[in-house]
Amino acid sequence: MEYYFNTVLSDTTFEKVVQKTTQALKNEGFGVLTEIDIQNTLRQKLDVHFPNYTILGACNPSFAHKALQVENKIGTMLPCNVIVRKAEDGNIEVAAVNPIASMMGVHNEALMGIAEEVRDKLKRVIEALQENH
Repeated sequence: MEYYFNTVLSDTTFEKVVQKTTQALKNEGFGVLTEIDIQNTLRQKLDVHFPNYTILGACNPSFAHKALQVENKIGTMLPCNVIVRKAEDGNIEVAAVNPIASMMGVHNEALMGIAEEVRDKLKRVIEALQENH
């Protein structure tokens, strides 16, 4: 089982893809709690060059609440990360975590239904990016 699913977009800018991804997440009920600019962080902390790479920490409050009710330590795996990165060929890749793979180490069957629903929503985010490109 893959731990992520992704799409690759061409003929667009990194900034536009971040905006489109944020909107696609919103359309599926997610908010972006964190936005980590890896390129800038590595430049500031290590003085190294790294391509555009942003981690969006996406959270769907109702699903997060359900998950926390059945497994109070699940917050260690929240929010769901979605990355936007500039690939070596100049295209822009968007990848989302597969929550089913994330939950494999958590032995709580009550989480599986929640993880499946979140997975389906994140897959629709990736599909929407492909369709709207």
